[in-house]
Amino acid sequence: MNNYSIIKVGHEYVVQADEKSILKVASWRRAAKLVTDAAELLDSQPAPQAPLQAKPEPSIDRDPRVMPDPSEVS
Repeated sequence: MNNYSIIKVGHEYVVQADEKSILKVASWRRAAKLVTDAAELLDSQPAPQAPLQAKPEPSIDRDPRVMPDPSEVS
């Protein structure tokens, strides 16, 4: 989320990220500080890596999607 904004609602300030309200505080300065801190934390962390997919073990089970041949069924 790169798009942060601070809007005033009544006597409070709402921090939004990508147009979603995520935090409500009483001070504009506090809201601005929190946005700055959050952006710095996000920038300092490496991008998450996708977990490696384990290769499926070979199976002798019947594939449930395959219909058996009626002539083979007793």
